[in-house]
Amino acid sequence: MPEQTTPQEQQAATRRRWLTLAELLGVAAVAISGLTLWDSHNDRVREREDKAAAAQKASTRSATLALRGTPDREGDVIALAPLGETQAIQGQTIILPTALAIAPVETTGDPRIEADWLADGLKRARRETGAPDRSVGDERLPILIVTRYLADGTLHEDRALYDLGYALDGQFLGSSRLRIRGLSLVARISAANGSAKLDARWRQLHPKAKPKP
Repeated sequence: MPEQTTPQEQQAATRRRWLTLAELLGVAAVAISGLTLWDSHNDRVREREDKAAAAQKASTRSATLALRGTPDREGDVIALAPLGETQAIQGQTIILPTALAIAPVETTGDPRIEADWLADGLKRARRETGAPDRSVGDERLPILIVTRYLADGTLHEDRALYDLGYALDGQFLGSSRLRIRGLSLVARISAANGSAKLDARWRQLHPKAKPKP
C-alpha cells in the first residue's frame, strides 16, 4: 500500500513548491532586469557613436570648400563665396595657365575675379592657338584657386581647379570684350601637380588649330 502522508507533511510540500516557484520568478526577474540594463547600455553606446559620427561628418563637411561664383550684370567681375555657411574666406591666390603669361593674383577680404586681369593675356593666348578674338557661346578658362578660409574657427587651405566661363563679344572697331559668365569646380589638386594639371586643362580646352595644308 502507498505510504500515506499526514496533513502536516502535505502542507510542508506545498510550501516547498511555492518556494521553488518564487525562486524561479526571482531568477527570471533578475535576468529580465539584466537584459534591460544591457539594452539600455547598448542604446547609450549607439547614441554616443551616432552623435560622434554625425559630428565628424559635420566637421568634414565644414572643412570641405566649394566656391560659388556670382558675376555682376556686365560680366566685369565675378564675386566668389563659399557654399558652406560656416566658412569665411580670408584670402585667395588666383593662378592662371602659363600660356596667358599673367602672374598670380592675390586677394584679401574681397574674393573675386576681374575680367581686366585676364582679358589681354587670354586674347593673346587664344590667338596663339589659332582661335578667333570672338567666341561663339560660352568658353571655359581653367584657373587654379588657392583659398585660405576659416571653418569652425580653424584655418584651412584648399587648392582646386575650376573652369571660369567667359565670352568674347564683338565691339566697335573690331575689338572684343571679355565677359565673365560663371564658375564650376573641376577637381581638387595637390600643390605638387597643380600647375601641370592647370596647363593640361588649358591645352584640352584650347587646342592649337592644325595648320592648313
